[in-house]
Amino acid sequence: MHNKRLVAVACAALLSVPFAAWAQDSEEESTSPFSATFAVTTDYVFRGVSQTDNGPAFQAGATYTAPFGVYATVWGSNVDFGEGGPNFEVDYNIGWSKDLSDSWNIDLGVNRYTYTNASSGYGDIDYNEYLAKVTWNGPVTVSGLLGYANDYSNSGAKQTYSALEASYDIGETGFSIGASAGYTTIKEEANEWPRRADYYDGSISVSKAFGPATATLGYYDTFGSDASLLRRESDTYKPGVVFTVSVDVP
Repeated sequence: MHNKRLVAVACAALLSVPFAAWAQDSEEESTSPFSATFAVTTDYVFRGVSQTDNGPAFQAGATYTAPFGVYATVWGSNVDFGEGGPNFEVDYNIGWSKDLSDSWNIDLGVNRYTYTNASSGYGDIDYNEYLAKVTWNGPVTVSGLLGYANDYSNSGAKQTYSALEASYDIGETGFSIGASAGYTTIKEEANEWPRRADYYDGSISVSKAFGPATATLGYYDTFGSDASLLRRESDTYKPGVVFTVSVDVP
């Protein structure tokens, strides 16, 4: 059973979420609609599960955002799903982000997950996920995320993911703390799969900004009865501490 077929992938920032930018023209200055991000991490963890067999990853992404909120993102990372599996993941995302007020934002999009350099017998695991995110920006930033894939990992399985995330900036120190909790459900039709797989993921993290760079130290885990079973098959579902340094280029 392919390791990747038991988890939903993306671009988080931790969540295969696009790195948003926006265009703003004035007589004094003009902000580019293009932005980019580069990162190195001790482990590419997505929704609580390692995508690099608990090894390091190098990642990069680029986003174009139109003035009316439509954006397009390309993001890539190395991956390791075991012998014969792909070596690279490239995600293509298109969506629409809209500020409903000074505090509320809605973000709707679709993400295409693609994988390359797999052996001929590994199979095609590319698939689409439809995403909806609502964010409240107050003293604490809180986001709710819902994802749905109708052909998860090109297997015919139906996958849903729901998550709640929160972050808090500690004054003018440049430090912020974050936490997240998510729930994955996979319903399959292929005989080789269990009829249903359900598990939770969670994380806590602390970040420090250094100009355009951000260093993040986080703890990630999966839990629930199905997660316990999955841990017996793979160490990628076990808890771990991850250190990441990212650089944003406006």
